[in-house]
Amino acid sequence: MAGRFSPRPTRTTVRGGHVGVPGGGPDGVPRQGSVAGSGRVREYVPEGPVDLGLVLGPLRRGPGDPTFRAMPDGSVWRASLTPAGPGTLRVAAAGGAVRGEAWGPGAEWLLEQLPEMLGAADAPEAFVPRHRVVATARHRRPGLRLTRTGLVLESLIPSVLEQKVTTDEAYRAWRLLVRKFGEPAPGPAAGGRLWVMPTPRTWALIPSWEWHRAGVDNKRASTILRAVRVARRLEEAVGMPPPLAQARLEVVPGIGPWTSAETVQRSHGAADAVTVGDLHLPGIVGWALAGDRGADDSVMLELLEPYAGQRHRAARLILLSGRVPPRRAPRMPRGDIGRL
Repeated sequence: MAGRFSPRPTRTTVRGGHVGVPGGGPDGVPRQGSVAGSGRVREYVPEGPVDLGLVLGPLRRGPGDPTFRAMPDGSVWRASLTPAGPGTLRVAAAGGAVRGEAWGPGAEWLLEQLPEMLGAADAPEAFVPRHRVVATARHRRPGLRLTRTGLVLESLIPSVLEQKVTTDEAYRAWRLLVRKFGEPAPGPAAGGRLWVMPTPRTWALIPSWEWHRAGVDNKRASTILRAVRVARRLEEAVGMPPPLAQARLEVVPGIGPWTSAETVQRSHGAADAVTVGDLHLPGIVGWALAGDRGADDSVMLELLEPYAGQRHRAARLILLSGRVPPRRAPRMPRGDIGRL
């Protein structure tokens, strides 16, 4: 969370924010604790500072995300369904190096992807701040890098669940569905609390009443079912430039610019994939850059034009600045169709 006084979290501010990753011991090296079982290990030395909470934070879908854990020893755990199978990755920073340890059939794939996951493919030096608030946020967050997971579905499905509902509803649906239809993550898995999301076939076989119990309406459930039926073609979009990848995703009915941008920001590390169609982001950007809390998408894009090629990074820095307009209306009430 940015700033001395943190704003009340919305879906957008949570995404732009920072996952708290506790520090290590007094020597700066994270306390390893007892990690049962030895996995495959890779040491990676990034070219610049890397803040694990900032880089990997957008991959967490709420504090109870069963695929993500930030541990007291300063490490971050992730469970992923890779092209090679399920895998668990533990990442810990020690001095200027990062140590990755992985388990399961997808271990080698995760370790191969580790540098890009930590922003090796990102180019933060190409970003030139044009506003004081952006420059200040960048100065305060030198470890910000844009992650590139190389996985489309693991970002697409939770993004679809977040369409037009509150953050709590979306996070609850993701948590319930992954825990019920996913599988326990391989390896020590942070005390057995990590789960790998379901395979495309398993998503396709979830009964309608289970979607309902998770609070997912038919429109979002149908979009996910259409997406997993062409999962292979969607995963191929990783090799495409972000604009072409978004176009491929949007061929699936129910996936629009908002969902495709939220996906490629994570799967591709797309620095220019600004989220349009969001309930909060235009007003936050308008307020931070021009004092206009009523800004719409067209105004937001005009304000971000000086950052062409880096608009997503600019938006993240604005969110991290903590400069959000004061609330004028009650929060959107949380719904639960599973109770109907």
